[in-house]
Amino acid sequence: MKRTVRTAVSALAAAGLALGLGACSEAAEKAVDQVDKTVTESYEVTYEVGGKSIETIEFHAGDGSAMAPKVESEKKPTTPWKKTVKLHGIMPPAVMPVSLDPASLTCKVVYQGKVIKESKGEQAMAGGCVAVSPIVG
Repeated sequence: MKRTVRTAVSALAAAGLALGLGACSEAAEKAVDQVDKTVTESYEVTYEVGGKSIETIEFHAGDGSAMAPKVESEKKPTTPWKKTVKLHGIMPPAVMPVSLDPASLTCKVVYQGKVIKESKGEQAMAGGCVAVSPIVG
Protein backbone atom coordinates (compact mmCIF):
# COMPACT_ATOMS: atom_id res chain seq x y z
CA MET A 1 0.00 0.00 0.00
CA LYS A 2 2.80 2.42 0.91
CA ARG A 3 4.55 1.67 -2.38
CA THR A 4 1.38 2.52 -4.34
CA VAL A 5 0.98 5.83 -2.50
CA ARG A 6 4.66 6.72 -3.07
CA THR A 7 4.35 5.85 -6.75
CA ALA A 8 1.23 7.98 -7.12
CA VAL A 9 2.81 10.93 -5.25
CA SER A 10 5.98 10.65 -7.37
CA ALA A 11 3.93 10.58 -10.58
CA LEU A 12 1.95 13.66 -9.50
CA ALA A 13 5.14 15.50 -8.54
CA ALA A 14 6.72 14.70 -11.91
CA ALA A 15 3.60 15.86 -13.75
CA GLY A 16 3.51 19.10 -11.72
CA LEU A 17 7.19 19.72 -12.41
CA ALA A 18 6.71 19.16 -16.15
CA LEU A 19 3.76 21.58 -16.25
CA GLY A 20 5.66 24.14 -14.17
CA LEU A 21 8.69 24.02 -16.43
CA GLY A 22 6.47 24.41 -19.48
CA ALA A 23 4.90 27.52 -17.96
CA CYS A 24 8.33 28.93 -17.07
CA SER A 25 9.51 28.31 -20.62
CA GLU A 26 6.52 30.20 -22.01
CA ALA A 27 7.09 33.11 -19.61
CA ALA A 28 10.77 33.20 -20.55
CA GLU A 29 9.87 33.35 -24.26
CA LYS A 30 7.52 36.28 -23.63
CA ALA A 31 10.22 38.10 -21.65
CA VAL A 32 12.76 37.59 -24.44
CA ASP A 33 10.24 38.88 -27.02
CA GLN A 34 9.60 41.98 -24.89
CA VAL A 35 13.33 42.70 -24.49
CA ASP A 36 13.88 42.28 -28.25
CA LYS A 37 11.04 44.70 -28.98
CA THR A 38 12.29 47.24 -26.43
CA VAL A 39 15.85 47.16 -27.73
CA THR A 40 14.86 47.70 -31.37
CA GLU A 41 11.93 50.10 -30.92
CA SER A 42 12.57 53.82 -31.43
CA TYR A 43 10.90 56.87 -29.93
CA GLU A 44 11.10 60.67 -30.14
CA VAL A 45 11.65 63.15 -27.33
CA THR A 46 11.96 66.90 -27.31
CA TYR A 47 14.53 68.60 -25.11
CA GLU A 48 13.72 72.09 -23.86
CA VAL A 49 16.18 74.43 -22.15
CA GLY A 50 15.62 77.94 -20.85
CA GLY A 51 17.64 80.46 -18.90
CA LYS A 52 20.29 83.14 -19.21
CA SER A 53 23.98 82.99 -20.12
CA ILE A 54 23.91 79.40 -21.36
CA GLU A 55 27.36 78.33 -22.51
CA THR A 56 26.62 74.84 -23.87
CA ILE A 57 23.90 72.25 -24.09
CA GLU A 58 24.87 68.60 -24.45
CA PHE A 59 22.27 65.96 -25.28
CA HIS A 60 21.83 62.33 -26.29
CA ALA A 61 21.29 62.52 -30.03
CA GLY A 62 20.20 58.98 -30.89
CA ASP A 63 23.29 57.38 -32.39
CA GLY A 64 25.61 55.08 -30.51
CA SER A 65 24.34 52.41 -28.14
CA ALA A 66 22.20 52.43 -25.02
CA MET A 67 25.31 52.11 -22.87
CA ALA A 68 27.34 54.62 -24.90
CA PRO A 69 24.96 57.08 -26.57
CA LYS A 70 26.32 59.70 -28.94
CA VAL A 71 26.41 63.07 -27.22
CA GLU A 72 26.03 66.20 -29.34
CA SER A 73 26.72 69.72 -28.17
CA GLU A 74 25.51 73.21 -29.04
CA LYS A 75 27.61 76.19 -27.93
CA LYS A 76 26.07 79.54 -26.95
CA PRO A 77 22.50 78.59 -27.99
CA THR A 78 19.70 81.11 -28.04
CA THR A 79 16.93 80.44 -25.56
CA PRO A 80 14.38 79.11 -25.27
CA TRP A 81 16.11 76.18 -26.97
CA LYS A 82 14.28 73.09 -28.30
CA LYS A 83 15.54 69.98 -30.04
CA THR A 84 13.61 66.86 -31.07
CA VAL A 85 15.65 63.67 -31.41
CA LYS A 86 14.92 60.03 -32.22
CA LEU A 87 16.33 57.60 -29.67
CA HIS A 88 16.43 53.80 -29.69
CA GLY A 89 15.44 51.12 -27.21
CA ILE A 90 16.56 51.58 -23.64
CA MET A 91 18.75 54.59 -24.48
CA PRO A 92 17.92 57.24 -21.86
CA PRO A 93 16.90 60.70 -23.03
CA ALA A 94 19.26 63.28 -21.51
CA VAL A 95 19.98 66.98 -21.86
CA MET A 96 22.71 68.72 -19.85
CA PRO A 97 22.90 72.53 -19.99
CA VAL A 98 25.77 74.64 -18.58
CA SER A 99 25.06 78.24 -17.64
CA LEU A 100 26.92 81.14 -16.05
CA ASP A 101 23.61 81.97 -14.33
CA PRO A 102 22.42 78.60 -12.98
CA ALA A 103 19.59 80.13 -10.93
CA SER A 104 17.72 80.94 -14.17
CA LEU A 105 18.31 77.54 -15.77
CA THR A 106 15.52 75.07 -16.64
CA CYS A 107 15.52 71.84 -18.63
CA LYS A 108 12.82 69.39 -19.67
CA VAL A 109 12.47 66.11 -21.49
CA VAL A 110 9.08 65.84 -23.24
CA TYR A 111 7.66 62.57 -24.61
CA GLN A 112 4.33 62.50 -26.46
CA GLY A 113 3.42 65.93 -25.09
CA LYS A 114 4.12 65.01 -21.45
CA VAL A 115 7.08 66.19 -19.38
CA ILE A 116 8.88 63.04 -18.19
CA LYS A 117 11.78 64.88 -16.51
CA GLU A 118 12.26 68.47 -15.42
CA SER A 119 14.97 70.26 -13.44
CA LYS A 120 15.54 73.87 -12.41
CA GLY A 121 18.38 76.02 -11.12
CA GLU A 122 21.46 74.34 -9.68
CA GLN A 123 19.86 70.90 -10.08
CA ALA A 124 19.48 71.47 -13.83
CA MET A 125 23.17 72.32 -14.16
CA ALA A 126 24.49 69.70 -11.74
CA GLY A 127 22.61 66.74 -13.19
CA GLY A 128 20.74 68.01 -16.21
CA CYS A 129 17.56 66.21 -17.19
CA VAL A 130 18.06 62.48 -17.55
CA ALA A 131 15.00 60.24 -17.84
CA VAL A 132 14.40 56.52 -18.15
CA SER A 133 13.53 55.41 -21.68
CA PRO A 134 9.74 55.77 -21.89
CA ILE A 135 9.37 52.51 -23.84
CA VAL A 136 10.95 50.39 -21.10
CA GLY A 137 7.82 50.37 -18.93
